[in-house]
Amino acid sequence: SATTLARASLPRNMIENSMFEEESDVVDLAKDSALEPDEVVYEPRSSRLLVRGLGENDLDDEEEDYESSARLLGMSFMNRSSTHNPSSSPYNRQAPPRSCSCPSARMLVVGVFILVLVASMAMVLYFLPGCTFTKAGCGKANSSTPMEPSYPNSTNGELFPWNELRLPASVRPVNYDLSLTPNLTSMTFTGRTVINMTILHDTKHIVLHSSELIITKATFQSVEVKVLEYKPWQQIAVSFPEDLKVGQVCVLTLDYAASLSHTYDGFYNSSYNDKTGAKRVLAATQFEPQAARKAFPCFDEPAFKATFLVRITREPGYITLSNMPQVLCVCVCVGLLEDEFEQTAVNMSTYLVAFIVANFTSITRNVSNTLVSVYSVPEKKEHTHYALDTASKLLHFYNTFFKINYPLRKLDLVAIPDFLAGAMENWGLITFRETSLLVGNQSSPLDKQLIANVVAHELAHQWFGNLVTMRWWNDLWLNEGFATYCQYMSLMTEFPQLDLGNVFLGVRFKAMAKDSLNSSHPVSVSSQVTTPEQVSEMFDSVTYEKGASLLLMLNTTLPDGQFREGLMKYLDNYRGSNTVTEDLWNSLTQVAVSVSDMMRTWTLQKGFPLVTVSRKGGHVTLTQEHFLLSADNTTHTSSLWHIPVTYVNDSCSSAPSSTLNVSDSVKWLKLNYMNTGFYIVHYGDEGWTTLIDALKTDINTLTAHDRASLIHNIFSLSRLGRVSFRQVLNLLDYATNETETAPLTEALSQLSSVYRLLDKRQEQTLVARMKVNLMDSQDWGEEESVSRQELRSALLEMACSLGRQNCTDQATALYDQWTNSNQTKQIPGDLQRVVFSVAAQSDLGWLSLMEAYSSTTYDSEKRKILQALASTQDPQSIVWILSTGLEGGIIQTQELPLVISTMSDGFAGHLFVWDFVKENWDKIIEKFPVGSYPIQSIIKSTTSQFSTQTHLEEVQGFFSSLKERGSQMRSVQEALETIRLNQLWMDRNLPTLRIWL
Repeated sequence: SATTLARASLPRNMIENSMFEEESDVVDLAKDSALEPDEVVYEPRSSRLLVRGLGENDLDDEEEDYESSARLLGMSFMNRSSTHNPSSSPYNRQAPPRSCSCPSARMLVVGVFILVLVASMAMVLYFLPGCTFTKAGCGKANSSTPMEPSYPNSTNGELFPWNELRLPASVRPVNYDLSLTPNLTSMTFTGRTVINMTILHDTKHIVLHSSELIITKATFQSVEVKVLEYKPWQQIAVSFPEDLKVGQVCVLTLDYAASLSHTYDGFYNSSYNDKTGAKRVLAATQFEPQAARKAFPCFDEPAFKATFLVRITREPGYITLSNMPQVLCVCVCVGLLEDEFEQTAVNMSTYLVAFIVANFTSITRNVSNTLVSVYSVPEKKEHTHYALDTASKLLHFYNTFFKINYPLRKLDLVAIPDFLAGAMENWGLITFRETSLLVGNQSSPLDKQLIANVVAHELAHQWFGNLVTMRWWNDLWLNEGFATYCQYMSLMTEFPQLDLGNVFLGVRFKAMAKDSLNSSHPVSVSSQVTTPEQVSEMFDSVTYEKGASLLLMLNTTLPDGQFREGLMKYLDNYRGSNTVTEDLWNSLTQVAVSVSDMMRTWTLQKGFPLVTVSRKGGHVTLTQEHFLLSADNTTHTSSLWHIPVTYVNDSCSSAPSSTLNVSDSVKWLKLNYMNTGFYIVHYGDEGWTTLIDALKTDINTLTAHDRASLIHNIFSLSRLGRVSFRQVLNLLDYATNETETAPLTEALSQLSSVYRLLDKRQEQTLVARMKVNLMDSQDWGEEESVSRQELRSALLEMACSLGRQNCTDQATALYDQWTNSNQTKQIPGDLQRVVFSVAAQSDLGWLSLMEAYSSTTYDSEKRKILQALASTQDPQSIVWILSTGLEGGIIQTQELPLVISTMSDGFAGHLFVWDFVKENWDKIIEKFPVGSYPIQSIIKSTTSQFSTQTHLEEVQGFFSSLKERGSQMRSVQEALETIRLNQLWMDRNLPTLRIWL
């Protein structure tokens, strides 16, 4: 029921930085209930709103503001149907099906509800002056007594000529000429970097980045110069007696030596055992966000774009890869060859530069004048075909969708045996974990779904992130939010059989869970993202999943085609350059009505709204407030959002008046159709009762996504304390008739978190009594539907973890068949994890799985075996896996966050894991940078199931003691907040649960 709406402006009085790369947050936001300076504050006169519709001409001035907003945002008045298509895509913008007939389409109201206070609101923007380093300390400059800046000391004792973490804007690199000679025997490399640059402002010094590099010689315009280094900020500088003048073009040449990195960033070494058992070594790069400086001296900030020419010297047994095609190979001396690559055809940020030295093999295909290749270790070549097919199809899709062709002549997708992120979008040379790219042709659709997701995400980055790049990491969502959104949009269009609609719905729920905490942050953070730790923390679910959720909401709000047209305008306007969030809104405004006022309310403040529905007869009032789960007596912010509200009810109704009036005969009202809006709805006792009754009468009253939305909302409201857990269970009663994946997996996910909390309190009897239907009625044979596989996997994992005899017997039988047939009788892919996990609970099963883990070449299967091994409750096995994972070797260190996450779910595991993390913290942060996604994951998984004061104090004490080794991380605030909320939930619900159950 979408129609094109009149162009109009929103009210002018509103104010206005991988996860996906493998399941991927420094500011202490938890201590202050008020918004940070970068979170714009709205001062409402009243939080109570009447929702306006279209069709009234006699509105007063305030009402006209609602009217103009309504015309922009489009609100659909939708009707019930018993023939909802559960797989209907919010991207298709189709009208919801109807079960009642109306005289004409015009009788359906298509309008917009915007929950926003229309009274004049103060526009408050805080511009806090930056901290100026002076001899007197850190403070604000005084105009009457100018302070002389003080500079830090270089490593040689001389003053370093710069005193900020961000580089000066006086010099801009134009081109880098890089020559590298890695030695894979000594694990070292030497390099020469020639930087052609232009002077933008008169300056006496050039400052750039260098980390862990030993500069052996430096020349400027062919004259040798001295290099100063300030290691804490990873900066080097060259100073001059006279100013370099604006417009001057100059050349700085730096020769250096370094060790290949022993962590997962920079230019690092990796190894694997080939099929003969021989150890093979390779070198690869991972530069995002700030590690290009570990491989070559550079201006390592996203806005310093330049072109790159790369040469790499290698032994004949290896191949080299870089962003561009190889153009030349010359013999430089006995036993060494130098490969030269084309100069990049585009300006690139340093974090997108990449090179690899390895003995990989590839398969290739030509797609739209681009040579697409998938590289792997030779013995896994047969597992590359699905990735090549998927990448080829998606490259063609994106070329067509964006109407801007991928600009390079080649696109390599490379599976690295030892790689921390899920993948990295280096332009023309995308690197992946093996588990994110390689899959057998006979693998399950669920395994292929994972590969397709990662490939789609990284290919989207070739436009969003590579072609157009955020100016600084505070706007990382312009890269990651878009890549996440495009990943689902492209797959739902090109690979409908993968059924990504349910996955994207779950992703939106996940983002809300994080964003409901006081420790969250705005999608676009306008300050306090400077230190490496703060930059790393931007790679979190708010940046990725919330960013994608807001783009979905905007797409479903705008009239057909305008969102896509706006994106094409954005890419065209800014191709080759850098942007801030406002540039996106300005591009959309060129093709649609202004969206800036609305979207600022979603991107510049953390959190999201709770919409409360109150109804008196046919008169419906909607109010909004900040949905904030806080156990710290934190006052709710006064922030308001422009909310595009959609709804569906049980009746065909005439047009509403200027306030939302429905017929008295309308029994129920469901807001947020298909859950495309980023908000939660509370219907009040009566409203919930009518919805529950409607579902019990006819489950198809609502779409599967709307039913999942109700389940998510009521659990969230229970956590907030607005509804009792009894009401939650009342809604779940309808699920005895539920068969669709989205609502059932959401119910299972929510119940699982309750089960785990109870289990950690050793309330096993309560856990055993909480039952979910369908667990014992699942088939254990092959299942083609991805959606059914998803549901079956979730149900059976829950059943077996609760010790259901029927489940564990079936799993054991399948495992025995697999081992007795020498692993030739395959276990269905979606059942592998549950089958392996059941087997791992016995000593014999655990040992046979350990053997299988060492021998299997199927990466998806290997990963599931590792999760099963980590699910053991045997203390000796737990300790062995943790120490082995930390050392690397049999279990790669890159898998440690997964091991820890899996162990934390078990009772024995969660106690061991927390102690392990405390005892080995310094070793862990040597492997994974402070603030990085793996560290976020480790903190969350080890603490999120604690619910006692003792554990709260222990966690608080441990992280406080870390000082600069991690005490200020946002994920620490999130952990403490979560434990407090768990305490609160237990105090509120445990006595009642004991009575009910």
